[in-house]
This record gives sequence, C-alpha cells and structure tokens, in this order.
Amino acid sequence: MRRRFLLLFFPVLLVATACGPRARATESAARQRLVDGPPVVSSFDVSTQGDVRFALHVTNNAGKRMELTFPSGLTHDIVVLDDLGREVWRWSEGRMFTQTLQNRILDASETVSYAAEWQPETAHGAFVAVASLRSENHPVEQRVRFVLP
Repeated sequence: MRRRFLLLFFPVLLVATACGPRARATESAARQRLVDGPPVVSSFDVSTQGDVRFALHVTNNAGKRMELTFPSGLTHDIVVLDDLGREVWRWSEGRMFTQTLQNRILDASETVSYAAEWQPETAHGAFVAVASLRSENHPVEQRVRFVLP
C-alpha cells in the first residue's frame, strides 16, 4: 500500500515542482537591460580659436557592452558646408582607408572620441560642420553651425 502511495505521489510532486514559481531576475541581468533612450548618444564640439577643431563624442548608452560595426577603415567623417550647402572641406578627402570590415567594442557607458582639425586659409562667414559615425548598426550624425570672422 505504501509503495502504491509513493508511486502516485512522486509524479504529482514532480509536476508541482516543475510548475512552481520561477526565480527572479538577478541584479546583473537587470543591469544589462537598455537604459532609457537610444543605445548610442553623441555630441559634437567645434572650436574656432585659431584653427577650427572638431570633436565627435559617441557614448554607449546601453546597460551592456555594445559592438559597433564599420564597413571599412573609415569609422567617421567630418564635412564643412558653406551657407549655400556647398562642401568646403572634408576630413576624409585625400586619405586612404582599409576596405575590410572593422568592429569596435564599447563597454557600458564608455565614450569614444574622434577629433579633426581644419586650417581654413581664407574662409570667412557662417558654416555648418557635419560629423558622422559610419557604423552600419548604430550610425550617428551631428550638425553644428559656426562662424569664422
């Protein structure tokens, strides 16, 4: 009789255990969820003291490591446009870049910066600088207006 009871009780216990409450997410799993907002945030600085200096800052806004994928060695570019929208200067012009796929790992909250310098010879007036991150999976573009006296 006792054996029969155990044979009937064991499957019931097994089903009850399998259907019981699940463990809650751990703190590390909660940290890996995305932070509110886009996974990548950026800022673009232009300094016109002397030569014109540009700095594009790209920050991983996700709660976990992120991989940026680039189709070539050209990871970023900066273009200066005049009032009429004509290209005056391009950072990548005249440079050579590898034609191989590249990846860049950014840890959570890590920032990578790209800098460039333009030496305008006779340029005066209002301009727009356009910085772009050439990532295939997280492209970024920022525009800043500036004036050269």
